[in-house]
Amino acid sequence: MQPRFCRRWTDLRVVSQGGRLYCLETEDRRGLFQTRPDILVKRGDEVVQIIDTKWKRIAARMEDAKQGVSQGDVYQMMAYGQLYKCDRLTLLYPHHAAVKNSEGVHAVHQVTGCSNWLQTATIDIGRSEMFSERLRAITDF
Repeated sequence: MQPRFCRRWTDLRVVSQGGRLYCLETEDRRGLFQTRPDILVKRGDEVVQIIDTKWKRIAARMEDAKQGVSQGDVYQMMAYGQLYKCDRLTLLYPHHAAVKNSEGVHAVHQVTGCSNWLQTATIDIGRSEMFSERLRAITDF
């Protein structure tokens, strides 16, 4: 069963390069390996979605289950979900002509063993018109 992402944007705010939580800490409580998600969507203090932008092309062959998404990127998003207590994760790629589908969400997968969902999406960064609305459609709140 796929998640239902149909909420309003009225009380949401977008924070770029936010967060900055640490993955590890030493015995004396010093943080190591600071995170910096590209985009946090927040409702109050709660992170409701994490979006990480990638500047590489998603695979044109949409029948490829992995779509060219790297294992490291998936691990990074899983860590973000855990650290920020967020179950909605998005890898956002630039849309390109070889992708048969239109821009937007291309795949949604549940992270094994938890309530987190990872979606892959594309957006045409060459089109500036209605960019906010097109990005909002990808987040679908």
